[in-house]
Amino acid sequence: MRSNRRIRWAAVPVAVGLVIALAGCSQQQLNGWLPGTEETKDVTNHTSRVVGLWTTSWIVLLAVGLIVWGLIIWAAIVYRRRKGQTGLPVQMRYNMPLEIFYTIVPLILVLGFFAFTAKDQAAIEKPFAQPDTTVHVYGKRWGWDFNYINQNDPSKSVYYQGIQAQEEENANGAIDESQLPTLYLPVDKKVKIELDSRDVDHSFWVIDFLYKKDMLPGKTNYEYFIPQKIGTYQGKCAELCGEYHSLMLFQVKVVSSSDYQAYLDTLTDQGKVGLLGDEYNTNTNQPDNKAPVTASSDDK
Repeated sequence: MRSNRRIRWAAVPVAVGLVIALAGCSQQQLNGWLPGTEETKDVTNHTSRVVGLWTTSWIVLLAVGLIVWGLIIWAAIVYRRRKGQTGLPVQMRYNMPLEIFYTIVPLILVLGFFAFTAKDQAAIEKPFAQPDTTVHVYGKRWGWDFNYINQNDPSKSVYYQGIQAQEEENANGAIDESQLPTLYLPVDKKVKIELDSRDVDHSFWVIDFLYKKDMLPGKTNYEYFIPQKIGTYQGKCAELCGEYHSLMLFQVKVVSSSDYQAYLDTLTDQGKVGLLGDEYNTNTNQPDNKAPVTASSDDK
């Protein structure tokens, strides 16, 4: 009788897991609750890879969780103190097979997660030998500057200077999207993004691209991707950088190659030719800066 009861209790978590699995998942669940749906999975050439790593990791972790929860519940029920029992149960010093099991299995899981993560990260971070478009992005409190670099003649590069997001009057904190800094990118082109900070730590994050990178003073970071879907995407700083961090927003417009060139021509017509450089940085405490010379009585 007792053995049958144990089997029934042990079967409960297994049955629950099977019911959940057989119930099926919505498309949002299959997408790991990440931004977008099936049709926006390929916003860039990396998004499917990121979604696959994310959802597969959670499936494995959920399976491990079900096993662990099932064993905990089973042990709590089967080995509970029963009426009339006194004293301590039989004590065991060790169980070598069990100890080997719970040492080796987690090690295999960790190594597996590391291997797949390293593989995908290497693919995502692989530089383009010859990017079609290079944009140098400066993060600043609390806006963004964009340099659209002309690889053939840098003197013909154009730039855009952005400001922090502006809140509309009497709109309960709503943002005036028409004044948001906007980064234009051509669809189906290899894009290289160079990232620098003018002051403190920032983070360049385009939400639907599932890709963000820190912007650190004195260090240039890079992103490489191919936008594959025309549209407007929201971006923001993902690193707490000061009082108006929440207003350090921007947009990314992925457009056709002709529209992209038309936008660059518009910047040229506005006289925004050249490159915005480090001369506008407000952080003077950089590793390569020279210390000021101390005045002395020997100075002439």
